[in-house]
Amino acid sequence: MIAWSRRRTLIAGAVLIVLTNAIALSGVAYNRSGSPDSTLKLTQRELPPSYSTFGTAENSGLALSLRWRAPLQDRADSEPSTMSYWLYGGSLVWLDKSKLSELGFDVSRPADTDRGRRFYDRALPREVLLVLELDGEASRQALEAVRAYAARQDELRAANPGKKEFEDRARRGAELVKQEERDNSRLFVIDAGLDIAVLRAKYPDSSKYAIVRGLVRPRVGLEGKTPQPSGYVSDLSINDVNVPKDLRKDLPETRHRYALPSSPYEITLAIGKRLEPWITSVSRPAAP
Repeated sequence: MIAWSRRRTLIAGAVLIVLTNAIALSGVAYNRSGSPDSTLKLTQRELPPSYSTFGTAENSGLALSLRWRAPLQDRADSEPSTMSYWLYGGSLVWLDKSKLSELGFDVSRPADTDRGRRFYDRALPREVLLVLELDGEASRQALEAVRAYAARQDELRAANPGKKEFEDRARRGAELVKQEERDNSRLFVIDAGLDIAVLRAKYPDSSKYAIVRGLVRPRVGLEGKTPQPSGYVSDLSINDVNVPKDLRKDLPETRHRYALPSSPYEITLAIGKRLEPWITSVSRPAAP
């Protein structure tokens, strides 16, 4: 009786594993069936190697980490926000009280009281659909912002000759411009919604705009000097993207945790019916 019970347990376990794998594979097949919802041409700026691949003796390129940003509220007297949003933080330009309400959040409480701030701080995140824009208006505005900042610092340096503080700030401004032009991600989260058809109608170019799932949380931000409910993206459904084994040879070696790969590459990233990504090609530009 005991042996029979053990045999049935083993069989049941094997069947469960087979069913689980079958369900997973059918989900992958459905996601990749037909035409992708979007197909983006990304580079090492948007898809650097994941931290888990750094420092290994052999660069297998098992995963790439999606680096995204968002248009943030910058103060005129501070450096423009140039880092990835998840590293930098801050209030999104477009994720205001009205957008939070559209996404289903209760924004009826006043935000200028301790009770109201606690209410928004304790609110649970919601899964919504997020729009990613590649090398578009948000990226252009980020570049314009750092160029304008660098120009102001250079003017201050010229007006204060020989002063190290202004020389350092001008040097920093020039560095920010170089980073924005060559290194920083051009992929920005620019909108959110609950209906994929509505968002795709608003952003029809599937080579420039991708729709993914992510989490949004409310917070209390400042519009001028008045506290107002605002929001931030706490996570995207896409963090790391696995590289198919037959494409790993095309990725350059990168061993430093905070450095971009030593040579550029281009990744074709497809996002399917279930809004799940997969890599279809990896290429490296020919040497000039």
